[in-house]
This record gives sequence, structure tokens and C-alpha cells, in this order.
Amino acid sequence: MADATHHEHKSHTPKSIGCMVITCSDTRTPDTDTSGQAIHKLLRQFGHEVVAYHLVKDEPAQITNRIKESLANNAVKAIIINGGTGISKRDSTFEAVDAMLEKRLVGFGEIFRYLTYRDIGSPAIMSRATAGIIKDRILFSIPGSENAVRMAMENLILPELGHLVNELNK
Repeated sequence: MADATHHEHKSHTPKSIGCMVITCSDTRTPDTDTSGQAIHKLLRQFGHEVVAYHLVKDEPAQITNRIKESLANNAVKAIIINGGTGISKRDSTFEAVDAMLEKRLVGFGEIFRYLTYRDIGSPAIMSRATAGIIKDRILFSIPGSENAVRMAMENLILPELGHLVNELNK
């Protein structure tokens, strides 16, 4: 019964969501950003619109500036950031994102790490993937590897994106 109710509830969600994609990397260029390209392709395949794309260094000020820019654009309802979620000294995306979130969706990171664990084992504990709400937008921050991007997009983000945006507009 609950499953049928859940499907009925999701049937009323928006079919196309405006998204901003941000790649955080000190080494990638637009031509070598295969993870950002994968996010673009998957969003479009599922009928969503990429309103803006940015490639920034893994610097907190650059990351927060791009997030703030998305908040000024009413077409952006979701922000998907890839890269900078590890534990190296240069990985600062998590801190920049976490400081801006108004609500955290801790289940996203927990399930992401569980799925990652099933694929690669114990190194999954190093991922600081996170998601949350900022100014009526949903924000996802995922690792920069193309495999991690595809797993997060296909298993977690795309199946719930419309539902999350719909819930934010209630």
C-alpha cells in the first residue's frame, strides 16, 4: 500500500528541473571534465535542463560564489557539484557546501557511501558526499570520479530530483 502511495505522490512532480552543474577541480578543463559531461548528459536524458555549468578550482570562495550565483537565478532549482569531497588537503568542497546548507539530507551521504562500499569496499569511508537545502534549492555534492558521478546520478539523484523539488515548493 505504501509503495503505491509513494508512486502516486511522485507522479505529480515536475518533469523538467533547471540545474546548475559545478565541477570543482584543480586539474580538469572543460575538455577533460568527463564527470561534468556525464552529469550534463544524464540530466538531459531524463528531461532536465542544464541552466549553467562552471568549472572552478577547489577553493571555498570560488565554490560559494558559484552557489550564491545560482541562488540569484530563478531558473536554477537544483545544484549538482562534483569533486572535492575527499580528505586530501586540497579537498575543501564539503566545508564550503556544508557551511551554506540550511537543512541537511544526511540519508543521501549515508546511502551514497553504502552503494560505494558495495562497489569498492572500505575506501568508501573517505567520501564526504552530501546533500541538503539552501534557499529553496536542492544541492548535491558528490565525488569527482566519473564512476561515482554515474552511480549517484542514476541511483539517487535522478530518481528523486523532481520529488525533492516538488517538496521544496509546498
